[in-house]
Amino acid sequence: MTVEALPSPVRTGFPTGFVWGAATAAYQIEGAAGEDGRTPSIWDTFSRVPGAVRNGDTGDIAADHYHRYRDDVALMAELGLGAYRFSLSWPRIQPGGRGPANPAGLDFYDRLVDELLAHGITPVATLYHWDLPQELESAGGWPVRDTAYRFAEYAQLAASRLGDRIPTWTTLNEPWCSAFLGYGSGVHAPGRTDPADALAAHHHLLLAHGLGTAALRAELPAAAQVSLTLNLAAVRPLSTDPGDLDAARRVDGLANRIFLDPVFHGRYPADVLADTAAVTDWSFVHDGDLAEISRPIDSLGINYYTPTVVAADDPGAPAPRQDGHQGERSPWPADAGIRFLPAEGNRTAMGWPVDADGLYELLTRLRDDLPGTPLLVTENGAAYEDYSDPSGAVHDPERVAYLHGHLSAVRRAIADGAPVNGYFLWSLLDNFEWAYGYSKRFGIVHVDFASQRRTPKDSARWYAEVVRTGELPD
Repeated sequence: MTVEALPSPVRTGFPTGFVWGAATAAYQIEGAAGEDGRTPSIWDTFSRVPGAVRNGDTGDIAADHYHRYRDDVALMAELGLGAYRFSLSWPRIQPGGRGPANPAGLDFYDRLVDELLAHGITPVATLYHWDLPQELESAGGWPVRDTAYRFAEYAQLAASRLGDRIPTWTTLNEPWCSAFLGYGSGVHAPGRTDPADALAAHHHLLLAHGLGTAALRAELPAAAQVSLTLNLAAVRPLSTDPGDLDAARRVDGLANRIFLDPVFHGRYPADVLADTAAVTDWSFVHDGDLAEISRPIDSLGINYYTPTVVAADDPGAPAPRQDGHQGERSPWPADAGIRFLPAEGNRTAMGWPVDADGLYELLTRLRDDLPGTPLLVTENGAAYEDYSDPSGAVHDPERVAYLHGHLSAVRRAIADGAPVNGYFLWSLLDNFEWAYGYSKRFGIVHVDFASQRRTPKDSARWYAEVVRTGELPD
């Protein structure tokens, strides 16, 4: 009898040198909100507004990373991560957002960076992941031009102390959320609801990016990389009806081109200016701003979770706004006449449809629209209803399937010429999920917030094998 060998599993490899990492944000994991000179951020204030955050949760303790960073870095090393994307806390480094640096705050990041390097993990720092010092918000926040200049000073302080050991710096994470969820719909800090303020905040965030890029370049070694991370949308019209196509054009302008055009081409899209003319006259744009905003950067980070489906209003088919963002007020300025509809597919615990093709669409679009611009997937992941079984294990097959599908999309985009150089999974740890508090778990490491015990989920072991081999099992 002849015994035939079973066929080996088909495996698809990633390019040599591809960066494998995971990501977090300071307010979501650090805790120690009142320690070592840190002052309140807008999220400290917002989370104490009754009803603003589910269950009244705050980031006061979060995942206690401030005290447990050595254990967390050891976990990263155990998983074989090559890089760790984290954010610096502005009110920890520069309390109040003005004046000299806080030595104790910088000391923490000194220790964290040195611990990462000792384990062979490359630190990738984000300067701003939504924790504006409350004093700057009290002075007007991002709708006020001065905030952009304060950000540049903060960037200089951080880079002068940490720039010798951090090779890649990101100015802003998802300025769309900072502007439009923070000042438009009000579901994020600081909870304001004025579309004109949201557009002013958007512009001043981009100005902060440009000024911050200049400040970083002045302090960092010549080889250091500067980037920006955007949560661009894969916008799809419901049909080829002209009204649906125009709705997609308008949303693409407000989600994507309102960032890409000024950053990479030094201009705002004419159609976006026209679409929003009833909201603002854009007089907050000063001479020289767009030259500042369009300073060259070394790479673009892309955060992706789910696509956006839109259609023209249909009085016969009313539908609630289903754009993935909670709240009664729309974050989209000048969105009258647009319906936001859910994409098809399985849903995560956030209610977001799972659609990896949207990530492929974004990466190949950027390949064509921004030729030669290196790309990084800086956030991608999913929340599910994770729990520990009686043995203490956390099984999350849905997340494994999600990651497999999206990494397959990344690999397909690379094969089709998209210059994607790395992937940072969101998130390393279960954490404070903004307005959802601790009710949503994105981590590949389960955190019992009562005991702070860390338990790698099945997805962590699966991802570690992908990182180890550089290949994606079929």
